[in-house]
Amino acid sequence: EFTMLEFYEAFRDYRYLMNLTETMLKELAEACVGSAQITYQGHKIDFAQPFQRLTMAEAIVAHNEQYSPDTLTDSDFLRGELTKRKVTCYPTDEIGMLQLKLFEETTEEKLIQPTFIVAHPTDVSPLARSNDVNPEVTDRFELFIAGREIANGFSELNDPEDQVERFKSQAEAKAQGDDEAMFYDSDYIRALEYGMPPTAGEGIGIDRLIMLLTDSASIREVILFPQMRSE
Repeated sequence: EFTMLEFYEAFRDYRYLMNLTETMLKELAEACVGSAQITYQGHKIDFAQPFQRLTMAEAIVAHNEQYSPDTLTDSDFLRGELTKRKVTCYPTDEIGMLQLKLFEETTEEKLIQPTFIVAHPTDVSPLARSNDVNPEVTDRFELFIAGREIANGFSELNDPEDQVERFKSQAEAKAQGDDEAMFYDSDYIRALEYGMPPTAGEGIGIDRLIMLLTDSASIREVILFPQMRSE
């Protein structure tokens, strides 16, 4: 089993949660190790500095000189790159999913200092609210530290009609073989039809956070209830 902190706040948005998370982790480090600067597996990690905020495409380009903003909007190019890297792609994968797979394959492990990846593509964020200016992306972030995802948060999608279409797309992807796609959740749609105020929600991986603060290389060193081998 793993441990996660999940919380929501009404009448807040994802920007508020990013600021809250940044403050919380800085104060947590100071309380646990006496400093906002820690060392994890030889890397100096600084919680005192403002966390970097990049879009997924910006992060890929910044950490991989072979890619450019233009190549990251070319679905044929992305499919070719992922095929070379033996990453599975599905016919339903849109440009956002292809970018996400390339990000996970080439960039995620390079994000050592605390970094918020923001403006996730809508097709990979089925529960997040679309951005008002650019509806192709969402008001969502993921926090990466030492090459691992620590937190995921977003402004909640509270439009039931939009959510229906998102679930339909997810169901189609699942039918095409994407095991990570969501099921159509009719109970959730019904709840949204009753009404939900503007809300922001976040999940933080406690085990990965404790790994950072204790300089532990393996999650088995910190997990509360590790799976035991059968004798």
